[in-house]
Amino acid sequence: MSKLLEVKNLSVDYITLNGAVRAVDDVSFSIEEEQSMGLAGESGCGKSTIAYSLMRLHRPPALIADGSIELAGRDIIKMKEEELRQFRWEQISMVFQSAMNCLNPVVKLDRQFYEIYKNHGITQNRHEARAKAEELIEIVGIPRDRLGDYPHQFSGGMRQRAVIAMALALKPKLLIMDEPTTALDTVVQREILQRVYELKKELKFSILFITHDLSLMMEFCDDVSIMYAGKIVEQAPSQTILNHPQHPYSYGLKNSFPSLHGDIEYMEGIPGSPLNMSKIPPGCRFQDRCFRAQDICFKEVPPRKHMGNDFYDCHNPMGTLTGSKN
Repeated sequence: MSKLLEVKNLSVDYITLNGAVRAVDDVSFSIEEEQSMGLAGESGCGKSTIAYSLMRLHRPPALIADGSIELAGRDIIKMKEEELRQFRWEQISMVFQSAMNCLNPVVKLDRQFYEIYKNHGITQNRHEARAKAEELIEIVGIPRDRLGDYPHQFSGGMRQRAVIAMALALKPKLLIMDEPTTALDTVVQREILQRVYELKKELKFSILFITHDLSLMMEFCDDVSIMYAGKIVEQAPSQTILNHPQHPYSYGLKNSFPSLHGDIEYMEGIPGSPLNMSKIPPGCRFQDRCFRAQDICFKEVPPRKHMGNDFYDCHNPMGTLTGSKN
């Protein structure tokens, strides 16, 4: 597979009265064609900032300070507004947090689909737009006769399905899902994500799945990047993160969720609070919360250690891939 998305050295600042706060710091990753990649971490770690930057939807006080974002060989950061407007939804689209509240409450669903097709020059014909919309909503599990309903007439899960259908309306190459099922119950979450990943195989698009719920990510993603305090601290296949995480933060994040398999075990929370991004200490950013911290962790930034295409940033990792600890 060839690379679809390549992000290099991306840094994003938020401008405040006290100066710039770096929310995303020198982040690099890539997504291949038809790959599903997860981006996990606690609230405030920079996940959504990355998502908005990929779409160029960030607004002041956010500012892309450095780096490049290329999708299918085109630099998104250098695009002009009109080019970018056409690029969004046709090449890259997004399902936002609380996405089911993104629907216009006073406009019927068929009209909202029509506006998408009209604004992107797909069709000006309402009947043709409706036929396309009927096909789409049926794919995500909504009966086609519901297309004439208002959003308030749908359940939360049905509204979420409608938003996903809209995100896929122009057949983008990359779908970003930013906490797409947070407001839904567990059963509906699984049903919707299962359908999205079935569609991924049918329509052959890639996915960037952003969440703090590592258990969902393990089930649906090929590879996972773990973010902490604006940096990616570990990147590996999902099963490696699940069974043999190297960074202590990845280990703590994994153990904060119950397993559906095997014996019931005590869940371990991660002590302390996320880092104040306006007061970055020397050394490792996870130092005050890490049960494996050593003197060097408070003095020197941890080096990046590569294992093939995988990597982690840690002075004192959890151990080898056999699971042994230092």
